Amino acid sequence: MKALVYNGPGQRSWREMPDPVIQDPEDVIVRVDAVTICGTDLHILKGDVPTVDHGRILGHEAVGTITEVGDSVRGVTSGDRVLISCITSCGRCEYCRQGRYGQCLGGGGWILGHLIDGTQAEQVRVPFADRSVYKLPDNVSNESALLLADILPTSYEVGTLAGQVSPGDTVVIVGAGPIGLAAITTSKLFSPSSVIVIDSAPARQKAALDHGADLAFGPDDDVVATIKELTGGFGADVAIEAVGVPATFELCTQVIRPCGRVANVGVHGAPATLHLEELWIKDVTITTGLVDTSTTPRLLSMLAAGRLAMPGLITHRYGLDEMQDAYDVFSRAGETGALKVALFSDESKDLEA
Repeated sequence: MKALVYNGPGQRSWREMPDPVIQDPEDVIVRVDAVTICGTDLHILKGDVPTVDHGRILGHEAVGTITEVGDSVRGVTSGDRVLISCITSCGRCEYCRQGRYGQCLGGGGWILGHLIDGTQAEQVRVPFADRSVYKLPDNVSNESALLLADILPTSYEVGTLAGQVSPGDTVVIVGAGPIGLAAITTSKLFSPSSVIVIDSAPARQKAALDHGADLAFGPDDDVVATIKELTGGFGADVAIEAVGVPATFELCTQVIRPCGRVANVGVHGAPATLHLEELWIKDVTITTGLVDTSTTPRLLSMLAAGRLAMPGLITHRYGLDEMQDAYDVFSRAGETGALKVALFSDESKDLEA
């Protein structure tokens, strides 16, 4: 099969790799029908995630069709169309029993495209299948389902829920990439009074407004003073960091009001300064986290019922064998205007927006 392989910082290749095989009775093999690229993949290629070995197939978000099932799998069968979650779960360890699947101690967690070969390939082996893939309703397209593999549960759990967004809140989201835009959508499920987005790219500021933000600012705006003015001198109730660089995290801590909540979602590859000398007296809560995907069934039900949608988020579509072109476009999002890219196999192209 062909797959996108990480060859070290700054190096990748689309090349032949061995077909995956069942290694454990709880495994399934999935033919990849649709797949996407995550900002985390770009962090890996920059060398920000040293736990990824050279030679690893990248990717942790996909939709596909099961072609082979391990003897212990009970919930899905060959021929089922499934969502492949970015998180796998053994279901037995202490953290999985608490629904904290991202911290799985039994061989799961974020392993696809990280510790084992991932989804940016023609086929993929998925461990712990009964708890790590989700059978898709007929009315949910491959393209729509891709958003449930990572960005929607991540923005919902690590951003909106961790930040405790509540009715009437002022929510500031720093970063209008796919996660930031998804955070707009999931925050608005809780009826905040306003959602304000900060991003350096004018095209992404516009995308934020198109996806429901009330206001969008750039780094040249005096955003700290402006947000305080808009909130009667207080600041934001919730600030969601959706980039993963020191400056954006520090900006979140500057726009937050006393007793506010900062929810860090971005993947950081460098230290950020935490100004405890300013924050300790303000009773500010700061959360971090890896998505657990415990809310994926809920989000899938909402998607199937037409209660959750992000039209326009996928801006570029490719065939699976155009993986290198898709990476080039996605990695230059500031120039290309790419938000989210989707790649489809020849066997199952799904170009529904």
